[in-house]
Amino acid sequence: MLKKSPALVIMALTLISSFFFSCNKSRWFDFEFDKEPITFTFYNIDTTQDMIFNDPVAREITRRTGVTLDVKHPRSTANQDVALMITSGNYCDLIYVKSDITKLINVDAVIALDDWVDEYGVHHNLIDEYCPNMRKLYGNELVKLRSPDGHIYSFGTYGVKEEVLETSGTLQLQHAVLKELGYPRLSTLDEYADAIRAYMKKYPTIDGQPTIGLSLLADGWSWLIDISNPGNYLIGAPDDGQWMVDNETHQVTYKFLVPEITAYYKWLNTLYHDGTLDPESFVQSEEVWHSKIESGRVLGLAYPTWGYDKQRQYLIAKGKPERTYAYLSITAGPQYKDPSLTDYGYSGGWGISISKTCRDVIKAVQFMDWMCSDEAQILMNWGIENVNYVYENGRRTLSQSQQQNMESNANYILETGVTRWSYPFPDCGTAATDANGDYLTRNSRQTIINAYLPVEKETLEHYGAQMWIDLFPQKEELPKPAHGQLWSYQIPNSVTNKVNAANDLVRESLIQCIISSPEDFDSLWANMVRRLKEMGMEETGEEISQIIEERLKLWGQQ
Repeated sequence: MLKKSPALVIMALTLISSFFFSCNKSRWFDFEFDKEPITFTFYNIDTTQDMIFNDPVAREITRRTGVTLDVKHPRSTANQDVALMITSGNYCDLIYVKSDITKLINVDAVIALDDWVDEYGVHHNLIDEYCPNMRKLYGNELVKLRSPDGHIYSFGTYGVKEEVLETSGTLQLQHAVLKELGYPRLSTLDEYADAIRAYMKKYPTIDGQPTIGLSLLADGWSWLIDISNPGNYLIGAPDDGQWMVDNETHQVTYKFLVPEITAYYKWLNTLYHDGTLDPESFVQSEEVWHSKIESGRVLGLAYPTWGYDKQRQYLIAKGKPERTYAYLSITAGPQYKDPSLTDYGYSGGWGISISKTCRDVIKAVQFMDWMCSDEAQILMNWGIENVNYVYENGRRTLSQSQQQNMESNANYILETGVTRWSYPFPDCGTAATDANGDYLTRNSRQTIINAYLPVEKETLEHYGAQMWIDLFPQKEELPKPAHGQLWSYQIPNSVTNKVNAANDLVRESLIQCIISSPEDFDSLWANMVRRLKEMGMEETGEEISQIIEERLKLWGQQ
């Protein structure tokens, strides 16, 4: 009797399994996926509390897919949470941990979407088999979701087809200040500071409380946004996190080793000592900072609007729209171009991954693919038809009541769910359109203009502009970084640890440089630079340069 080879048996089983899986694949493309109710746990590193999945948009997502999300927020620092996951082996079904995904990939905690091994040991490309919407959404950019090992572990976050239509600029200034001063043209740090000083001199108090010039937030990670980021923006360097990248050579430098970056901090030093800078900037909590903005007495900010959006809504609701902010293109000098409208292309990088312990991998993949669909993008960005938006002349538009509710209700997103689930899920981008040419997000030029407050339109009219972006150097004037944005890269743990240590040093050093006497600034800065070099940050820059080169090869651009 002929003996059967074990290899032949395994091959036969593989072919049979693949056949049935192929049938399942065809069924997926031909029919909607199973809507049997299921709850997936979802760890989201960017939430500060567990998000309840019960707003109107969330309920509609569940109705259409059967999926409910149990959203978990960080219980400690990101590093500690991820370390605990790995140690315990307890993972949520869906995981979003930004750059820390590298740690989970290294221990096989998340599945490769293009090479998942089922319980029978059969390898499957889930993207090919279950993700037509994902392929359509990312198109040729799908390659940018690859990790250094060549596999894809995440459904990418951030807009795929982006057009920068909104920006908070480098610095903001109250409309009341601009109006009082006759709408001066402000383009440099000194001009901006002079405007604040002039208004403070004329109005030392607002509503009976001392007027505050520029107020910063250094609480927790916010220092990266308010203290670190403006340093490079003001000298024309786009957002690459803590790095500056030469667009021609791809050479990377830890940005605080670049001499020109001192401009912002020397300027803050001057403002601190003449009383233009809020003296509590480096000790106040986020709650205190928010309360000051709500009072209407903070004239200037250097923080993106998303960091104080509720306070902006509060001012509008209290009838103080003139105390909201104009978004200005400010640089350290005329030799620099504001990089706010830089076209980075799609950078790939971070996204939502599916854990190896997910209770139903196939359903999770199907759900995430549905979130890539036009249907899901419209629901997440626009809300529910005839409730949050209507069709006029074949185009989605906001009713007047919805527009007013959105402008004045600080809890609009929480109550309606509109845009609440856009991040960190797959995002088509502001330039994406459906089959009818209608924008998939609300952020078209006309909808943005329609949403401007009367006081915004008044300010813009005095500057001869329709939109805030009209006041900035246009993307055609700015270099397009081939590498995308460095902050979204998956960086090895060894490099991340060095950067974290350097950042800790820099945070404390910058504050000391700003509050020290002007005569001590240069020596304190030189000491910080010396210590950064001793920590090996020059060599770390070389390591990052190599990572960019490898990334470009992975993308087929080298």
